Amino acid sequence: MKKPLANCALFLIFLTASAQSEEIGCITTAWKLIGANHKVCVQAFDDPKVQGVSCHISQAKTGGIAGAFGVAEDPSQFSIACRQVGPIKIEGKLPEEETAFSESTSLFFKDTKVTRLFDAKRNTLVYVAISRKLIEGAPANSISTVPIMPWNEK
Repeated sequence: MKKPLANCALFLIFLTASAQSEEIGCITTAWKLIGANHKVCVQAFDDPKVQGVSCHISQAKTGGIAGAFGVAEDPSQFSIACRQVGPIKIEGKLPEEETAFSESTSLFFKDTKVTRLFDAKRNTLVYVAISRKLIEGAPANSISTVPIMPWNEK
């Protein structure tokens, strides 16, 4: 009985630890007579543990009546691009693997997750976007890398 409560607490901690995104805009991909249009939306988020790195992620959003009410399951179609946007500052030591961003993509336990990996040999941050379900994930993924380099301000 205690295990579900512990899992719920860990899930809430996980949600508060990841970055918050801001919507940049959406582009209609298919017009729907009834309900919302199918679209691709672009969001931006800053890595919460690495100052100077921002990512943009585009995701397919399901329209129709279910999409209009927020109960549609979005497809596992997305792309990610991460870039150095200022001096990179890392507080403490980065783990080899850590969630940098996560967002729900359905009412029923599906989310898009961005994991940051650290490639110490190449001094590079690797961001991998995947789709996850509570039971199983999808092989769809996208990757972006950011080499840790000096920032020259002129």
